[in-house]
Amino acid sequence: MKNKILLLLIVAISQQVVAQHADLKLVDWDPKSQLVVHETKILKPKYPVIDIHNHLGKLENTEHYLEEMDKAGVWMTVSLDGLSKDNQYKEHLKKSQRVSAERLLVFFRPDFERIDEPNWGQNEAKKLEKAVKEGIRGIKISKRLGLGFRDESGELIKVDDPRIDPFWAKCGELQIPIVIHVSDPKAFFEPIDKHNERYDELGAHPDWSFYGDEFPSKDEILAARNRVIARHPKTIFIGAHMGTLPEELHQVANWLELYPNFYVDIDARISELGRQPNTARKFLIKYQDRVMFGSDTPCDAAAYRIYYRWLETDDEYINPAQGHHLQGRWMIYGINLPDEVLEKIYNKNALKVLNLVKVPKG
Repeated sequence: MKNKILLLLIVAISQQVVAQHADLKLVDWDPKSQLVVHETKILKPKYPVIDIHNHLGKLENTEHYLEEMDKAGVWMTVSLDGLSKDNQYKEHLKKSQRVSAERLLVFFRPDFERIDEPNWGQNEAKKLEKAVKEGIRGIKISKRLGLGFRDESGELIKVDDPRIDPFWAKCGELQIPIVIHVSDPKAFFEPIDKHNERYDELGAHPDWSFYGDEFPSKDEILAARNRVIARHPKTIFIGAHMGTLPEELHQVANWLELYPNFYVDIDARISELGRQPNTARKFLIKYQDRVMFGSDTPCDAAAYRIYYRWLETDDEYINPAQGHHLQGRWMIYGINLPDEVLEKIYNKNALKVLNLVKVPKG
């Protein structure tokens, strides 16, 4: 009898344990790796960094951003938050110039909500020309172009809308670069289901999903961008987020070969690049003159150091989340770039497109 009772007790406990495991939700799963791997701590990069892609629109934090840059060895940071709308860029310029005109640069965002006004392209170009005289150093195009901005007819404004052409041309005339972010990760255009590799990210931000008939396809948007690049060969375009296609580096390589005025930055995509370390390393070495550093994360020393570790070491199984946020359930691997490539990605390529030449000592 005692043995029977003991057996029943063991069965009951086992069933309870199985039930607990079955109830574990994916969002609650937070496994701890048992791997013991080398960790290289890099407090500052080998060369001064120019962060070509950041968002410093919270102007009350401007002094803090500069402090974090100093901690992390960041020489300059570009804020992409200088809005044309309501002339907000003027306030951003004023604050950034007061804190550090040489180290905090501001890019201009055109006001596409007024595109239906007569001669909008020419007028926005004239406004840009004035803004450049005031201190604006480049342009930012957000993914709302092609996915969010609509004209008076209710139609999405296409990236290659001819009404924008005078503005693109003016950027070339002024010799200022355009950081262009159109579309988003491939997973954002797929159903949010068990097959989606960014399920956690989209679960936390369902509004980031562009799956459905109401949106154009990712391929359509990128094709429109490429038509703009081809139409304006004298204008420099920097494809944000590794040309917005880090999942297919062979295709990004094709664009770099096809369009001499096209560059890319690595911001917020080391989670994609770092899981294909061999391919990414070969790519960055081959196109070392066309790639720039960016973080897309308001200046934070710890976030920058994730990038440095990935770029400068061959460390394995690095958690990239602190460099931006959780994008997928995978780790990344360092690519240990040669020094001459690092220096170009960290600052030389940005100096070229920003028409700057001086490099700080030390």
